[in-house]
Amino acid sequence: MKEKTLAELSAMLQSKEASSVELTQYYLDRIERLDAGLNSFISVTGEDALNQAAAADAKIAAGEAGPLTGLPMAHKDIFCTRGVRTSCGSKMLDNFIAPYDATVVEKVSSAGMVMLGKTNMDEFAMGSSNETSFYGAVSNPWDTDCVPGGSSGGSAAAVAARLAPIATGTDTGGSIRQPAALCGITGLKPTYGRVSRWGMIAFASSLDQGGPMAQSAEDAALLMNEMAGFDPKDSTSIERDVPDYTANLNDSLQGVKIGIPSEYFSEGLDGGVENVVQEAITEYRKMGAEVVEVELPNTNLAVPTYYVVAPAECSSNLSRYDGVRYGHRCADPKDLEDLYKRSRGEGFGDEVKRRIMIGAYTLSAGYYDAYYLKAQRLRRLISEDFKSAFEKVDVIMGPVTPNTAFRKGEKADDPVSMYLSDIYTIAVNLAGLPGMSIPAGFSEGMPVGLQLIGNHFDESKLFNLAHQYQLVTDWHRQAPEGIE
Repeated sequence: MKEKTLAELSAMLQSKEASSVELTQYYLDRIERLDAGLNSFISVTGEDALNQAAAADAKIAAGEAGPLTGLPMAHKDIFCTRGVRTSCGSKMLDNFIAPYDATVVEKVSSAGMVMLGKTNMDEFAMGSSNETSFYGAVSNPWDTDCVPGGSSGGSAAAVAARLAPIATGTDTGGSIRQPAALCGITGLKPTYGRVSRWGMIAFASSLDQGGPMAQSAEDAALLMNEMAGFDPKDSTSIERDVPDYTANLNDSLQGVKIGIPSEYFSEGLDGGVENVVQEAITEYRKMGAEVVEVELPNTNLAVPTYYVVAPAECSSNLSRYDGVRYGHRCADPKDLEDLYKRSRGEGFGDEVKRRIMIGAYTLSAGYYDAYYLKAQRLRRLISEDFKSAFEKVDVIMGPVTPNTAFRKGEKADDPVSMYLSDIYTIAVNLAGLPGMSIPAGFSEGMPVGLQLIGNHFDESKLFNLAHQYQLVTDWHRQAPEGIE
């Protein structure tokens, strides 16, 4: 069962080969048996899941089922889920039981999907390794001494270890694509505004975007059909029709123009990773695609720009966690100032504190123009680079990460080195573009991801390119040894 994709499991349910209850129980058993060694889940909602599965079976029996009815899935613990702890990987929200569902949760639930639980993540989505979680680090199923990537590392590890056939993630600077690459799964960061952010706990409001994490592009397209769409409750949501993302999966790649930015293949890229990416590009040539060089000259500005913009927004967004209304509150405060200081000091981890401090500094009087305003100007330049490139090509390809998964603790004392692991993903968020990671092979036994970057609202094109590649390769079918 575990080797089956979401699309194959859907066919099994529709043909009555298996019931949703059986399927759900199968994955709950796998979580119970295997997750102790991975720590990919923060909460497992077994009883609720089985009740949802029974309701789904009744719908299937009545002929009222959609393509996702009865299929198990997991939500990153950044999405509010009514009656279930929504912690965002932080001590600050360890005691927070969400009183409502995020729009994404609501949409997925309306489609009849079954929630197995909430996955582990870097605290408030701040991290590239899933080592900043209050609930402990997540392990990479391919090598448990290595990180799974972050911040959606729990979702990536759960899908890679086949503890869930599909999961949601969020991407602020690469937090879907980087863990997808390091764990050998498929992950999509949609166009900014394509998926509702309402009920998704905010890190950096102009960058955050939710998306699917799955074995295959086809699976991700199926979930994206439900996740995408306008939400009047979200002021950043785009009012635009949602296409059927599965409709163009089988389109020919003949004549598709693929842009290769030389800036993504320069100093710092591991030789093994580069070889895998180049082999994948060769495969696309065989399928009829045309490969052309493009320039993204401001790539080197992406990381410093991001680490001014994102912390500034984080500092503003996280000011609401003050120990007063909800979340962690310190014991016996002697006055209001003590309440604020100790609640925030105890509730936030080191990385979150670091980013709040950086953000507060860049927004402070005398520094706003020098840092924040300048970063926004650079952000515009980065967007213009992509705009120029997409006048010549349909899609841009390159690596997702400079290296494969690194060992736990390796970069813990060197935040700058950690930040540089997102060098190829960050610019996509700054420009609001859709980006995708698909498994493309291995380097020294660890997965390597190929990044596909599309123009605004070109998710269908990315799904098409990814699916065609997955029809002629089986990298997305590979599973870690020892995960039985």
